[in-house]
Amino acid sequence: MPTGVIINAASVLFGGIAGALVGHKLSPKFKAEISLIFGVCSMGMGISTIGLMKNMPAVIFAIIIGTAIGLWLHLGDLINQGATLMQKPIAKIFKNSSDMSEEEFLNQLVTIIVLFCASGTGIYGSLTAGMTGDNSILISKSILDFFTAAIFACNLGYVVSIISIPQFLIFFVLFLCAGIIFPLTTPDMIMDFKACGGFLMLATGFRMIKLKNFPIADMIPAMVIVMPLSYLWVTYIMALV
Repeated sequence: MPTGVIINAASVLFGGIAGALVGHKLSPKFKAEISLIFGVCSMGMGISTIGLMKNMPAVIFAIIIGTAIGLWLHLGDLINQGATLMQKPIAKIFKNSSDMSEEEFLNQLVTIIVLFCASGTGIYGSLTAGMTGDNSILISKSILDFFTAAIFACNLGYVVSIISIPQFLIFFVLFLCAGIIFPLTTPDMIMDFKACGGFLMLATGFRMIKLKNFPIADMIPAMVIVMPLSYLWVTYIMALV
């Protein structure tokens, strides 16, 4: 049962509704400063899972090589292009009723599609839930997503809630794929996978507080290669040492 995926999608749905209803009552200062707290929470979640790491060289190698692959493939740009295509039907249904220009409205819509549907934390959480049944990452993310959706909905309106539909579909597919992967893994591989996801959550936190704009989308391939590298490290490289 994809409990975490359902909770995460529901948090965006109801967060968007709440923000659209009461957003006009929140001051710009409140919206800006609460976002900093979201960033700190993401960093804390990342640090807690990095501590689970079993094979540090394999995880570090996966992050570096995985990010290099993402940058080489321009994965971040591809995800943004996909979000741009996704926003077109959504924007047609929910017209811009805010004070923003049409260009700014569409840019923010693309931003939240990427944030909710292609975040490293969401991908990591969905795979973790599918492999181990641990929904804690997605549930923690849901708390952040509820308030983040509410803040965005203050300006964009009810359109934010609709993002919960593609978000659920993407994370549910990842959840199902994880069930296929899990029998091929070992406990140490799972821990290294969680640690790798922790680095992405830490980088996401830095991005949310606008301290450093890490290429989160380009780091996603690290999540794909970290478990094979962890296995190779333990099975072959450590055997030689």
